[in-house]
Amino acid sequence: MKRILYIVVGLMMASMALSVTSCKGPKLKDADEAYDRGEYFDAATIYRKLYNRYNRKEDAWLRGELAFQLGMCHLKLNQGNRAAAAFQNAIRYEYEDTTLMLRLGQALQREGQYAAAINSYKQYLEIAPDSWEAKVGIQGCEMAPRLKEEGSRYIVKSFFSSRRADYAPMYLDKNMEYLYYTSTNEKSTGELRSEIMGTKKGDIYFMKKDENGKWSRPEVVEGGLNTEHDEGAAAFSPDGSMMYLARAVRQDWPTNVEIYTSTRSEAKWSAPQKFEITADTLSNYSDPFVSPDGQWLYFASDIPGGQGGTDIWRINIKNKHGTLENLGPQINTKGNERFPNARTDSILYFSSDGHPGMGGLDLFMAKLQPHDENDKSPLDRWVIENMGVPMNSAADDFGLTFGQGESGLFSSNRGDARGYDHIFSFIKPDLQIWISGYVVDKDDEPVPNAVIRIVGDDGSNQKTAAKPDGSFRFDLQRGVKYAMQASAEGYLNARQEFESDSTEEDAEYNVDFILAATFKAQIIENIFYDFDKAVLRDESKLALDSMVMLLKDHPNIVIEMASHTDRVGSEKYNQGLSQRRAQSVVDYLIEQGIPRERLKPTGYGETRPKTVTKRIHAQYPQFEEGVTLNEEFIKTLSDEDKAAADQINRRTEFQVLDTTYEY
Repeated sequence: MKRILYIVVGLMMASMALSVTSCKGPKLKDADEAYDRGEYFDAATIYRKLYNRYNRKEDAWLRGELAFQLGMCHLKLNQGNRAAAAFQNAIRYEYEDTTLMLRLGQALQREGQYAAAINSYKQYLEIAPDSWEAKVGIQGCEMAPRLKEEGSRYIVKSFFSSRRADYAPMYLDKNMEYLYYTSTNEKSTGELRSEIMGTKKGDIYFMKKDENGKWSRPEVVEGGLNTEHDEGAAAFSPDGSMMYLARAVRQDWPTNVEIYTSTRSEAKWSAPQKFEITADTLSNYSDPFVSPDGQWLYFASDIPGGQGGTDIWRINIKNKHGTLENLGPQINTKGNERFPNARTDSILYFSSDGHPGMGGLDLFMAKLQPHDENDKSPLDRWVIENMGVPMNSAADDFGLTFGQGESGLFSSNRGDARGYDHIFSFIKPDLQIWISGYVVDKDDEPVPNAVIRIVGDDGSNQKTAAKPDGSFRFDLQRGVKYAMQASAEGYLNARQEFESDSTEEDAEYNVDFILAATFKAQIIENIFYDFDKAVLRDESKLALDSMVMLLKDHPNIVIEMASHTDRVGSEKYNQGLSQRRAQSVVDYLIEQGIPRERLKPTGYGETRPKTVTKRIHAQYPQFEEGVTLNEEFIKTLSDEDKAAADQINRRTEFQVLDTTYEY
């Protein structure tokens, strides 16, 4: 994307000069001068003709030099495959240039040949161990396979493509009925052609969406906006009445890129007026973007005082005096940061070739972190994230704009051997994160008319009624802590806490609520005693701790704590044993802070055999639901089933006696 008409011509030029001096003829001199002016298309045409003219053996040294320069032109034109081939020819002719392996690595990286690119970068580091370009290149090449394997939830499709370059899409306003972009197609204004790409110079075009959501055919913007000069990326004030655009006007060398403004009257735009950012006439200003509140103009520039290459800056549109700000070293690098899009005050999207990436310009998202009171640095702290695949590719990916939600458009020259840009759409479908479950009683029966509430630490608050089968379902957000409660008339409330995963993937979690009825006895599972004893075993205390929590959550209830035995032994003995066991449970609850007045221990011995419930039947399918496990029935069973029935009858239960207790 570095060849876009309003790019700062010369910012990305190589810092070398041809070693050929006395042998240079007029044509070679013309090619060199064209290259130095950033006229890469014209320079490549001359270098190619000269390369083919010279003899492979007699002029090998000159062919090597021409191959290198031709490779540099193709690299600037985003033609990675041609650039790599030219650099490899330069190596074959033993051309000696200290940056040759660096440039070959960059060309190979643009073609997605990451292993070969790493090898070239490493060879370059042997002679230039401090090269930030090679180090960042290696980081990007090592990261790229992982990004490709991981992918992302973004879905990218081709949106619009002409026979030339189309890039930097931008909606006019929040209604998103008009879409503007820059194109170098043959319908553009004027007859002059870009010396950089050989195409016509860019104009600003627009499309209109009809009531069915279909876009019209592109039209050149009317009025005095487009000229024979290069008109570049456009941005708009929030109400769509003011356009900010980049324009490159060639008067003499060097060409400067500056930001202009144009006002809209009905469907036409006025002739642009220069927007004065600083008095510096040598620096370049491009890639404008207006903040959603209309307060700030973000742009890319090589103003002195930046980190290197082009940096992202901003200036207060309403009060420019003293407000020029560089976004700092976490966002800006020694490379080029371009095409800012400040979605909010704390979320910035931009493109960069200075952060490790897939190749060329990659799309990045930056999140501003809250300022730590212990951090004495005045600089903002940003977390930078590569937007991954398929948003990024080995080619240039840039000029992102948002539509509704997590959808929008961006530009890329992926898949185009000529290096032309095209417009792509993207969408990031909402995560499908759910929590579902059932509200049942302790007999595994659905609780009628149950209500479930869920409150998140993100401020969310949801409420729903369970279905007749007890089921419920909520949608959640990633990385949020939730407190959940289920309630129903005639039942004690139950609550749970839950934290959703922060992983970027669809997920469904399950949480069930088991409510204790206030109108019937409820079994307390996992209460154990040694044989013929009333002393609680340690493993029983975990279940009783849940009972403590239940009583503390419901401070107004009074319960009967009942213990039951099996049929073995005399009725009198079983009665006394069960009473002692009930008392041991009550004593434990009192030790945990539950008032004695809220607890009534009762031993029922063998007098209340258990009736098989749905839950018991699920555990012991040999016993039909509704059957009472009395002594008469048990005598008809096998020895194994008798033992199972006796085990069911040996149980500890609680029954709510009162719900109006007060301290």
